[in-house]
Amino acid sequence: WMMANEFKEYQDKLRFFIGDVRDLARMKRAFVGVDYVIHAAAMKQVPACEYNPNEAIKTNIEGAQNVIEAALDSETVKRVVALSTDKAVNPTNIMGCTKRLAEIYVQSMGLAIEQGNKAGKTRFVTTRFGNVLGSNGSVIPRFREQIAKGGPVTVTHPEITRFFMTIPEACRLVMEAATMSVGNQIFVFDMGNSVKIDDLARRMIELAGYSPDTDIKIVYTGLRPGEKLYEEVLANDENTLPTDHSRIRIAKVREYDYQEAKKMVDDLEIMSKRVEIFDMVRLMKQVVPEFISKNSRYEEFDKLMH
Repeated sequence: WMMANEFKEYQDKLRFFIGDVRDLARMKRAFVGVDYVIHAAAMKQVPACEYNPNEAIKTNIEGAQNVIEAALDSETVKRVVALSTDKAVNPTNIMGCTKRLAEIYVQSMGLAIEQGNKAGKTRFVTTRFGNVLGSNGSVIPRFREQIAKGGPVTVTHPEITRFFMTIPEACRLVMEAATMSVGNQIFVFDMGNSVKIDDLARRMIELAGYSPDTDIKIVYTGLRPGEKLYEEVLANDENTLPTDHSRIRIAKVREYDYQEAKKMVDDLEIMSKRVEIFDMVRLMKQVVPEFISKNSRYEEFDKLMH
């Protein structure tokens, strides 16, 4: 309701709901009279998903399924834009794989509608991008808080890098992708050059008026479960196709049959409710064979499968 207060001058044009993306009935109620849906709900913290894969499946996969069903059930929703992540490319962790599986399901539904195999008028678009500066869980608010307390500033590894864009950049590109698409594509944003997190931490310490390693210590805590040093480059000639927009490209991905994708989602949903974690992860690796775990207890499955 803090957001409701921020937008109170527009309250005659807005509705605010408290709900859960896992709750299909609530999603259907929220979509009444809506034309466009931007699906940004996600369990996005890599370690949290690694330790609680059944919960990640419920939010990131079952939640996406609920958004799709609610949109199709609505008589007004023209387009759904689903937000994905660079971690869905060659995933090394549960979070990235759940987002890739959500991409598969969203795209397969869109293709089934386009081919006349499913009824519906809604079009589906997916957007992939990296970290958003200042968003929930972003390193900048965490570093700022650690600096204010006098340190230490914690960085997982001295060589770790990430791609970043600002909140306005991300919002603008999502809206542009939504309006330029006829549906069923996975759009990839050009994130520019990667940033070394250690350099970012040192620069923030200096901007606060302190000296790194002297006034404010930097402590390297080690890579977290599922984490990798370098995220995949999202937009290059090998993995994407160009569009008329200089910063938006189309991902080259395998297209999945809707019935195949639906069975996968249903099986994972059942396993997640039963907390059959190892069976869930095995199925995820079968459906997304490029999912190779890093720094994770699930690496043993990769040895058995490859």
